[in-house]
Amino acid sequence: MLSSETANAVISAFSVLTKGTNFIRLLGGLWVTVWIALVSVAFSVVLGILFGMLMTVKNRVIKALCKVYLEVMRIMPQMVLLFMAYYGLTRAFDISLSGEAASILVFTLWGTAEMGDLVRGSLESVPKHQYESGRAIGLTERQVFFYIIIPQSLRSLIPLSMNLITRMIKTTSLVVFVGVIEVVKIGQQIIEANRLTVPTASIAVYFVIFMMYFFVCWFLNLGAKKLEHKL
Repeated sequence: MLSSETANAVISAFSVLTKGTNFIRLLGGLWVTVWIALVSVAFSVVLGILFGMLMTVKNRVIKALCKVYLEVMRIMPQMVLLFMAYYGLTRAFDISLSGEAASILVFTLWGTAEMGDLVRGSLESVPKHQYESGRAIGLTERQVFFYIIIPQSLRSLIPLSMNLITRMIKTTSLVVFVGVIEVVKIGQQIIEANRLTVPTASIAVYFVIFMMYFFVCWFLNLGAKKLEHKL
């Protein structure tokens, strides 16, 4: 059982969210986070499919270049990429790049590499005899690819890609370091504004932020499971 002092401290912490427009501000920050993630995911899916198809070609030079790009995106921390895009590109090429644009650029580059590798793995997981069977019944290479290979690849690609999408959503919390006012930044502002009057405000604010991320990712996973079951 919680003591009365502990209970009062918890109640006081959560009361911060009812002051003024604090909770509405958190929801607005969540929308910025989700918007950056959705735009990045949309670009990553389209470019990742093309990149994954490119990774399956037989040309050694192309495969080597794709491998280098993939490994660079995997090894380089996303925070370093954000700093390079937001501070490095703007100074090196004298261009104006907002924090949102830099974030979308970095997450798209990272997501394209990861999605491309998932697409490559899904395409290569289809047995070779499926290609041969399609050709044997008179289908062209394009028909074999679109009517036989892609439908089978989607079954394994959907759950894997959903894991990547949820990772991208959670990683968007890093955009606070390039000046984007998103849910974590707004949470920090609320905590700082109530630091003296409600020292325990961080408990409630970060708990609510955690639940916001949880429900967004949870609903995405539910949708992915339904789509996977339907396919």
